[in-house]
Amino acid sequence: MPIPEDVTGDEIDKDVRQELQSLPKTLAEDVAKNLVMVARLIDEDPEGAYGYSKVALRLASRVAAVREAAGFAAYANQKYSEALAEFRAARRMTGTVDLWPVMADCERGLGRPEKALDMAGAPEVHKLDKAGQVEMRLVAAGARRDMGQLDAAIVTLQSPELASNSVQPWTARLRYAYADALLAAGRADEAREWFAKAVEADRDGSTDASDRLAEMDGVEFVDALDEEESEETSQEIEVAAETETETETETETESGTESKIDAESGSESEAEQD
Repeated sequence: MPIPEDVTGDEIDKDVRQELQSLPKTLAEDVAKNLVMVARLIDEDPEGAYGYSKVALRLASRVAAVREAAGFAAYANQKYSEALAEFRAARRMTGTVDLWPVMADCERGLGRPEKALDMAGAPEVHKLDKAGQVEMRLVAAGARRDMGQLDAAIVTLQSPELASNSVQPWTARLRYAYADALLAAGRADEAREWFAKAVEADRDGSTDASDRLAEMDGVEFVDALDEEESEETSQEIEVAAETETETETETETESGTESKIDAESGSESEAEQD
């Protein structure tokens, strides 16, 4: 797959670059460029990211960072079985538990919420950092909802991290998930309160909490561009109508003139005959 000229491979994290040092220099550069493309496209063009991940995987399948990138690319394309296999491979290579929450979410994607809950209660969870533990809580709550256990999902999300006023990278998503669970359980007033709190914490727009809040308040947003196009269309219609009216008037005038000429011609012909 083509690599844009502005991609050098130096954009990757130093930890990944260090992993690639086990490869020949030229090969390492090629792999790095493909990994950069995966990271660049995974949100906006998941299919494209998946394509680059397959290239990197073909070049360096024994590098943990490559297996991890391939896993996330497959995950973004909802290829959960493939993603889980890649995450397991990366975990075997590194021995870390960092991928445990996303592996559990793959189990959810495969229709196995009970397995995700089993993973949420496994010893590996205690080895996760705070961000990982919050992510695991989100996955567990999602699994509860998959099983129709709305009240249990709400209780799962109730935690010190949720109650804290400190804004962390995970805060907006945690509050959003809690608000969404409350709404699904029919607790709309509480849900609105937590959607508002999610908006306060969502500094980078990682959720659509503001849209959900506006929807609950009955606010309808009109796209400025659509509004301008609508105005232009209205103006075009008005101009067309005016033009049509003028054309009809001119036609009527010409018709009247022709009729008058015909009448005068008729009068002259009668006079000549007399």
